[in-house]
Amino acid sequence: QVQLVESGGGLVQPGGSLRLSCAASGSIFSIDAMGWHRQAPGKQRELVASITSGGTTNYTDSVNGRFTISRDNAKNTVYLQMNSLKPEDTAVYYCNADRVRSRPATWLAGRLWGQGTLVTVSS
Repeated sequence: QVQLVESGGGLVQPGGSLRLSCAASGSIFSIDAMGWHRQAPGKQRELVASITSGGTTNYTDSVNGRFTISRDNAKNTVYLQMNSLKPEDTAVYYCNADRVRSRPATWLAGRLWGQGTLVTVSS
């Protein structure tokens, strides 16, 4: 059983910063891609950023230049540094892990999700 646990959400003023963390635990041999999605009230969940095990990153246009995704493969942890936050960044942020192996030849089915952490940007 593999679990993802996010932390670091909270209330921040516009222009402020937050750092989200997501740690994967359980029987893990490797994780290919990890990332962050968000879902604002009344909206669909959207991709924010992703990162491969090799460090290749991808960002949605609205956060490019403000957010930075990184990961520590040894700790199976992914981070999201969020700077210059705007009210429209308010959402529940979910981390995900794709193509997870519990053993060298054992792949877990589907995308794994964390429980989410709320980020509120407001004055």
